Amino acid sequence: MKLRYIQLLTAGVLLFTTSCEKFLDIVPEGEIKQKDLFTSASGVEDALYGVYAQMRQTSLYGQELTFGTLDVMAQYLDCYGNTQITELGQFNYKNSNVESLFETIWTKMYNNISNVNAIVNCELLEDESYPYNIYKGEALGLRAFMHFDLVRLYTDQITVNPKAGGIPYATEFSQEIPEFQTAEDNYKAIIADLREAERLLQDEGEHTDETNFMTNRKIHFNLHAARATLARVYLTMGNKDSAYYYADKVIQESGYRLTEATNLVGDLAGVLSNNETIFGIYYAGFYSVVSPKLQQEISYGSLDPRSGIESFYMGEGGDDFRYNAYFSMTGKLRLSKLTDIYELNGISSSRPADRVLGINLIRMPEMYYIAAEALLDTDPDRALALFDEVLTHRGLNPYETWPSQTPFSQQAINDERYREFIGEGQTFYNLKRQNLPISGVDGKTTYAPSTAIYTVPIPNIEYSNRY
Repeated sequence: MKLRYIQLLTAGVLLFTTSCEKFLDIVPEGEIKQKDLFTSASGVEDALYGVYAQMRQTSLYGQELTFGTLDVMAQYLDCYGNTQITELGQFNYKNSNVESLFETIWTKMYNNISNVNAIVNCELLEDESYPYNIYKGEALGLRAFMHFDLVRLYTDQITVNPKAGGIPYATEFSQEIPEFQTAEDNYKAIIADLREAERLLQDEGEHTDETNFMTNRKIHFNLHAARATLARVYLTMGNKDSAYYYADKVIQESGYRLTEATNLVGDLAGVLSNNETIFGIYYAGFYSVVSPKLQQEISYGSLDPRSGIESFYMGEGGDDFRYNAYFSMTGKLRLSKLTDIYELNGISSSRPADRVLGINLIRMPEMYYIAAEALLDTDPDRALALFDEVLTHRGLNPYETWPSQTPFSQQAINDERYREFIGEGQTFYNLKRQNLPISGVDGKTTYAPSTAIYTVPIPNIEYSNRY
């Protein structure tokens, strides 16, 4: 069996900035052979940065797996008159344009997983001393992270269908296509990779700032990213005890914290949050992707917030600072949460040197939501205290003071998640995990939960490539 869409690793030229934190950019130079790349530590670093560069493609986390496809499916965003967006928002996975979209996501993700596997399996990483333990830990974590998103998208929710079929879990840089597994086996492999990543990255804090590669660990799949992803995975599997264990570990040990409400404006605007980002991808060109899609009003091209979305931020809990931080009014309401305000205003030279341009993939509020949900039945007081931490850091009053509040529940956590994660590609997964109905972008239609909506068909190319 031959994998037709396998991709060789891309090398990069390292460009250094003059900010206080110094981080790296990648400019692809073209494809090179694996054996030429892995002859030194610097070659492995180049390969890892190549993987991050591939992750920021628009077909992956640079658009479709954040504010694009996934947020259209979550009914946050629409594009009136755009057939592909309309069909996608109505979950018509048989539409040829929609099929093409998901085929590209599948293919690009497996291309990059193959690149990761070349790193994981190179001889240099048989040495587990520093820095090789860091390289392998990052690579294993990235392999698990990407497989997990494929599982969440292309397989049935495992708590709804414990016998669900899964996807191929690729562990080799090879033209051989791995066999399909069950979803249960996929999750076992994801957890095994993440636990090994956690072990290998355990001492990364001892080497911070020793080299350029170790500077600013949030633009790498780091120790706390491994633990945060484990919290996501365990919650998705319905294992609340383990989900709480890892979410709490991140809250207590990562050193990251929730941003104060008065500092929310611009905190995520095309940059990684200094306080909240656990893991993100450096991307100097993110504005050029975000601006035409979210900020500008381009007919048939830009994405508009759903009808009446402002009402979600104007409840009885007080002044939700996220509304002014996440939205702006030009000719009409725009989602400006991800738009670099310095670039938008033509003053990029005034951007503070400590701001890292890029895409937020895991942030601290999610750890509080996971921990609160995990404790909801066993320790409701602690669950509420965790939930209130996020509320107060968003300008809202503690939940129990809301005038007509109902008892603290899963619905309150879901409502809060919905307000928080617009533009970040997490809400569709949260709705799927709980098998919930989806309120349509028009504010009138309701989509009943079903496999037909929540499980994207595996692209035909996967089967046609098997002989």
